[in-house]
Amino acid sequence: MKSSTMMAIVCCGALAFALTGCKYDDANGDELASQSEVSDVSTDGAGTMDANAQDVGTDAGAAAAEETDVSSVTGVPFDQDPNYARCTDVDFKPVYFGFDASQLAPAELAKIEAVAQHLQAKPNRVVIVEGNCDERGSNEYNLSLGELRAISIRDYLVTLGIDANRIQSKSYGEEKPAVMGHDEGAWSKNRRGEFAVFQHK
Repeated sequence: MKSSTMMAIVCCGALAFALTGCKYDDANGDELASQSEVSDVSTDGAGTMDANAQDVGTDAGAAAAEETDVSSVTGVPFDQDPNYARCTDVDFKPVYFGFDASQLAPAELAKIEAVAQHLQAKPNRVVIVEGNCDERGSNEYNLSLGELRAISIRDYLVTLGIDANRIQSKSYGEEKPAVMGHDEGAWSKNRRGEFAVFQHK
């Protein structure tokens, strides 16, 4: 009799413990969820919750999401992005460079400033700066030099107030000559940066 009573007590105790344990796990899970929610709300030195803190966190999250969206869009070349169309109503003058140089000449700056003014007036437009070289030098060297030229122009556009996300650079190296020829008359016209303007559809 004693053993059966003892067995019944042990079974009831085990059952009660199991049920309590399950309930405790659920409560613990809810508590963890509550702690997670509260952790988004900051407190001041006195331990008082800042009512605006959660909104700020949400806004920051939304801003981060927007930045992600922008970077994913700008990661696609404008000339391959179906959301952009090439603008045919503008044709900016090329920016010319000296031999084996990527520095901007003072006489060429006004050309870049004209592009900046256009982009400021048309906020839905973007630009690809295309760097080009003459035929001298290896293909690899000229691709690198063309990119440096495009970057010099891009950087100057940024200093003029154009958002860097609206500017992409591309190098054609020597593959896209403006003038055919094997003398300085042709070479000087091929050492250049050009502008391809696109508009968001």
